[in-house]
Amino acid sequence: MSLMGFLSKQFIDVIEWTEDAPGTLAWRYPMQDNEIQNGGVLTVRASQMAMFVNEGRVADVFEPGRHTLATNTLPILTYIKNWDKAFQSPFKSDVVFFSTRDQVDQKWGTFQPVTVRDKDLGPLRIRANGTFSYRVADPAVVYARLSATSPRFTVDDAAGQLRSAVTTAVASGLGGGGVAFLDMAANQAALSETLLGSVKPAFAAFGLELTSFYVLSLSLPEEVQEHIDRRSSMQAVGDLGRYTQFEAAESLRTAAANPGGLAGAGAGLGAGMAMGQAMAQGLNPGGGASSQAAPAADPIATIERLAELVKKGILPQAEFDAKRAELLQQIR
Repeated sequence: MSLMGFLSKQFIDVIEWTEDAPGTLAWRYPMQDNEIQNGGVLTVRASQMAMFVNEGRVADVFEPGRHTLATNTLPILTYIKNWDKAFQSPFKSDVVFFSTRDQVDQKWGTFQPVTVRDKDLGPLRIRANGTFSYRVADPAVVYARLSATSPRFTVDDAAGQLRSAVTTAVASGLGGGGVAFLDMAANQAALSETLLGSVKPAFAAFGLELTSFYVLSLSLPEEVQEHIDRRSSMQAVGDLGRYTQFEAAESLRTAAANPGGLAGAGAGLGAGMAMGQAMAQGLNPGGGASSQAAPAADPIATIERLAELVKKGILPQAEFDAKRAELLQQIR
């Protein structure tokens, strides 16, 4: 090296990072044409860690505090460079700082619906989304798996890889949990805790610690949700005959409130009563208003009677489909 080249070098006495930008996971101290002075000071602030890298090999890692740089405080780097105890000259090495603070409010969501075998509803396609937070736990692994030679590595740089890991782990957690969808939706706090345990190993593989994981919503395809709503409505109705009479009475009152509406109300009321009687007969073939228990209805016969009502335009197709599914369930 020429004398001018030597004189142009700058010797660094203090190495520190003030974290000027939020969301930074790793930051490489600028070392171009600079060397670290033996006996210099490394300042690592709270929620930081610092790591020395020599020719791509990870050497010493420092926790928060004020560290004087010498052979006794750089044991691994000393071994790599074959320094002896009398080392006195400046040296060249990369210094990478890592932020260990929690990176909060990170979003996750399933790219495609996750297919699960629900013990109540059978195969279902479930979508889920929520938030999570994490922090750097092992700088050496983060450097090797994620940041590498980048001068600055941010949360946005890691987002794609981490979300893929999350969705894969969530799919496995939902698919192998054996918990009914309605139970999962009713107790999202317990589900969040379960999935936290499922996702943690994926983050640990990148040198990160998953500190929180929340499920904010679970959803089904629209057509499946409509079927569940219809099934709930049928269960809430109970006695179809009495429900039909109630609906017919409501139609009559609505028609009476409109000029000329009573002309069609009679036909609607008659059709409603006929439907109610036919459905009641189908559900109770023993007939009669006796308080004694009637024999159990044959589901197939009941379906046939209801199908006749559909053909006559008395029973809506949607109500027939719902009742048919309920009766077929009884057969199974």
